[in-house]
Amino acid sequence: MKKLIFGLLSFLTFQTLSAQPHEAAQDTTWKKLYRESAPMINDLVHTKIDARFDYSQSYLNGKAWITLKPHFYATDSLALDAKGMEIKKVAIVKGASTSPLKYDYNGWILNINLDRSYKGGEKYTVYIEYTAKPNELEVQGSAAITDAKGLYFINPKGEEKDKPTQIWTQGETEATSVWVPTIDRPNQKTTQETIMTVPDKYVTLSNGKLISQKKNADGTRTDTWNMELPHAPYLFFMGVGEYSVIKDTYKGKEVNYYVEKEYAPVARKIFGHTPEMMAFFSKVTGVEYPWVKYSQIVGRDYVSGAMENTTATLHQESAQQDARELVDGNGWESTIAHELFHQWFGDYVTSESWSNLTLNESFANYSETLWDEYKYGKDAGDAQNYTDMAGYLQSGSEKKDLVRFYYTDKEAMFDAVSYNKGGRILHMLRNYVGDSAFFKSLNLYLTSNKFKAAEAHHLRLAFEEVTGKDMNWFWNQWYYGEGHPKLTIDYVYDDAAKQVQVIVKQTQPGNAFKLPIAIDIYNGSNKVRNKVWIDDKVDTFTFSYTSKPDLVNVDGDKILLAEKKDNKTLSNYIHQYKYAGLYMDRREAVEFASRSQTNPEAIALLKDALKDKYFGIRGLVLGRLDLKNQGNKAAFEPLIADIAKNDPKATVRATALTALANYENPAYKELFVKSVSDSSYTVAGNALEALAKMDSAAAFTEAKRLSAQPTKGALVGAVMKTMIKSGDESSFTAIAKAVGDMPLSQAKFNLLPSFSDFLSKVNNTDNLKKGVDIIVDFREQTKSFGLEPIVNGWLKGIVTKKEAAKDKASDKSALQAQIDYVNGKLAGDKAGF
Repeated sequence: MKKLIFGLLSFLTFQTLSAQPHEAAQDTTWKKLYRESAPMINDLVHTKIDARFDYSQSYLNGKAWITLKPHFYATDSLALDAKGMEIKKVAIVKGASTSPLKYDYNGWILNINLDRSYKGGEKYTVYIEYTAKPNELEVQGSAAITDAKGLYFINPKGEEKDKPTQIWTQGETEATSVWVPTIDRPNQKTTQETIMTVPDKYVTLSNGKLISQKKNADGTRTDTWNMELPHAPYLFFMGVGEYSVIKDTYKGKEVNYYVEKEYAPVARKIFGHTPEMMAFFSKVTGVEYPWVKYSQIVGRDYVSGAMENTTATLHQESAQQDARELVDGNGWESTIAHELFHQWFGDYVTSESWSNLTLNESFANYSETLWDEYKYGKDAGDAQNYTDMAGYLQSGSEKKDLVRFYYTDKEAMFDAVSYNKGGRILHMLRNYVGDSAFFKSLNLYLTSNKFKAAEAHHLRLAFEEVTGKDMNWFWNQWYYGEGHPKLTIDYVYDDAAKQVQVIVKQTQPGNAFKLPIAIDIYNGSNKVRNKVWIDDKVDTFTFSYTSKPDLVNVDGDKILLAEKKDNKTLSNYIHQYKYAGLYMDRREAVEFASRSQTNPEAIALLKDALKDKYFGIRGLVLGRLDLKNQGNKAAFEPLIADIAKNDPKATVRATALTALANYENPAYKELFVKSVSDSSYTVAGNALEALAKMDSAAAFTEAKRLSAQPTKGALVGAVMKTMIKSGDESSFTAIAKAVGDMPLSQAKFNLLPSFSDFLSKVNNTDNLKKGVDIIVDFREQTKSFGLEPIVNGWLKGIVTKKEAAKDKASDKSALQAQIDYVNGKLAGDKAGF
């Protein structure tokens, strides 16, 4: 499951949430509750589903034939997860006939008395007729998966004219059992046959291969999908809707992209790297893509980022980018890699419990680094690795073990520890054992556990078998322990003795971490590498030299998951930028120099870094420049202007335009106006905001023009901010539609405070209600993120400003009605007053 929360929440949001802990998080009773692996009494063998959809009621009328066998001990009973269903018939299948079975059903668990006792390994099949009613089921999701009702009817009656009618399912964690009775646990595996009867105008998608299609006399069509290899129930998938299906291939296997029709021309630009990814991941794992096909489908109103259903990944609508968005780069490419790698790690081999979730998610997370490194170079891979490490370090999660047997709820496992931290641990492990051993160990893990469920020790054993090393220390420290090292690094040079002491202190509470690292010593471009182990709270390493080193670089490969206070000098960092060379070497140097922007040497380094080979470093420098310093402002102006006009990377040009806005130089107005029409939404959006600082009237004119055109990405936010700032209520319809249509994203979160301020000035009550409803919808969608107090703060701000305006209002009753409506939403009344 691609973690939506990590894309949605910025560091600021994390800080806000950490100051407002959930009520559930303060309940410590869960700390005493050990989360054991689900007992295996009966094993799933095969699941056949016949599904017909009632669009008018959002029901699924289903028939299921479930073949099972007792795991080991004989049993005469069966317990199936079946959430919120109407059970109509339960029977045992005997050849071509069935015999009714007695059962008890409490709305969640279907307990069945079998016709006799079955011994271990003896197969039997039960038949169940039922109606699934997902919209009548009350369930709660998580930060990564905002809802858990399993089966979703999107615009089922076609009442929303701008939204397609779709059906899609979301099984993780245990929501497949909302739409088909099953043993909904990750340690179960089953083959599958899925039969769907749908209106003939729709296409379908499910696990495995489409083996037949039959048109029916009533205008429907019955599609049958067959999944011959076993997988876990949470990976079951059904998708239905009007899609363009773009066909691709990998080694003779179907690779298909299901997109809404308007995105058919750019589908290959969005998903087209998939076959190359399949080849790359097959090569590095040594396991050829194991399934019969691979399809990807986009779902409206999806409750997460994406989901790795076996052979049939589901993406949220943000994946659908138009040609102008793609000018900035494919913002969904890392997600595509993430979900594809799950086909090996999660689908082929599955974590046997949610406690071991990181076996799925750390690998999927790390695949983003692997892909970027392979496709775009080491700088790109290291930049992705840094971004994910920062996501963990900023999440306030250092009190959590990677493998957790104590947690509030299984949904709580979907966090920055299971994903980001786990991925960084794999990065360190790869560096420690070397690439060859790392990937050979992954191959052994996958082949030894294929079509099975595994736990973290299975991975350790694979590494031990390949490397011949005892890896318990690494697993105990990183998989079964909490936190990360916090290092203070000091250097003491003794020119008389011709020695340098490197003193590394671990300042985190608790035990010291054991860290194998490299310490590189530079004289000019000459580097001498020293491999050392940090394993005490204070370690001192002494190195001799002939001439004083220009740089001592601790963690020379820049692989540590750690917080560091590295007490180097500016001259050390200048040398590090020029000669150490890795992305993180250069990034650390830029960040240090940016804190010394009155020093000519630091300024010189930053100027050099504005010409860095990697666009991420150039963008970093632009974002760090202190342009309030008049000396800096003048010194950097020609460089910034040149980048704004000529940098090959659109996002860097966009950042430079934002920096140029600080100059308030009329000479740049022409550039801003021209750039508003740039093919890149980010360039256009930043140019519009820069123009607004210089000429608000001209910016508003441009914003109104652009609001009448299809816009996405950063340009939407810029247009809306400009129009909102104008306070022109005649623009309300355009503003509200644009904000309402934005998918759940960081951009929407960032825009809503300005939108709320705009609503506080809106006079028309109907407009006020429509706008408030957009904010409330966002609140409901993000409740599981803990954002409710923040969103309610925006609503309270509207009330406060409306109250303040009452004294001067000519129609106090209308204003009071607006206040009452917002207060009703604050009180949780979905209808308001």
